[in-house]
Amino acid sequence: MSPHSDNPSASAHITTQSQLTPTIYAWQIYLDDQGRSPHTVKAFTADLNLLASYLPPDRTIGSITTTDLNNFLDWMQTGRGVPCSPKTLARRITSIKAFFRWLHSNGVLIVDPAEQVMQKSVISPLPTVLSPDEIDGILAAADEHGHGPNPDTRYFALVELLLTTGIKKSECLALNLNHVDLDAPAGPILFVRYANPQYRYKERKIALSDSWVAFYPQYKSQYNLSDRLFPWSPRRLEYLLEDLSNEAGIEKHLSFEMCRWTCALTDWRSGMEHDKIRQKLGISKIQWREVSMKLKKLAGNQQ
Repeated sequence: MSPHSDNPSASAHITTQSQLTPTIYAWQIYLDDQGRSPHTVKAFTADLNLLASYLPPDRTIGSITTTDLNNFLDWMQTGRGVPCSPKTLARRITSIKAFFRWLHSNGVLIVDPAEQVMQKSVISPLPTVLSPDEIDGILAAADEHGHGPNPDTRYFALVELLLTTGIKKSECLALNLNHVDLDAPAGPILFVRYANPQYRYKERKIALSDSWVAFYPQYKSQYNLSDRLFPWSPRRLEYLLEDLSNEAGIEKHLSFEMCRWTCALTDWRSGMEHDKIRQKLGISKIQWREVSMKLKKLAGNQQ
């Protein structure tokens, strides 16, 4: 098999007699060519390299059995001496299955030794989200801050943006004024960008709400913004969200993460196409599997 024939470093003929390490390298190049995220490629290959370090160095891929793989997984949990969380274990099983499925589907292996390895699906607890009434209460409290005797427009500018775009805290802190395009052809947008080329796949354009666009000039003027959209420390912005929780009279601890999940759930319940929600959140299709299951459960819980 030649998984990447135009690249001489990965075009070596892979057979049942090939050793594991060079085969992992060929698989890594294949994953890169498939457009998988750098994070996914790094995690998958690290998992397989751990398997390679466990097995004898002269083992060929054709001699690896289901028993070998199960013994490796047992060793990770009980014999390695390094903690292995259920979520990490589940990902490593996924990595192993994907690797051997690739070899089997390309005719290198007649039998897939990972096929009988039991997949362990681990779903972390459901996140806490705001109910529609709580959203209204939060936004009302934020609006009061913007129109009181001593107006502070940061509250509404921050929470309205978080609840309608679903961006992460790190993405929010990295926003500059030129990431806001009020004159985009399809309507005002927020451009989420990444300085590190490794994360360019997360970049995206998200529609801004009419209420945020209308409020933006007042916010920009009050704080005479010239560079960053929110030029305060992460902790200061977290305090703003905590203030809104208290003022709205809700017991939930309002956070960036809660706003992100609330936004996703709002879009889910509105009937937005699921892949558009995934793209809006800037997550991979693999991450979306767990996220979509949680959103489905959350939507059911709120009915």
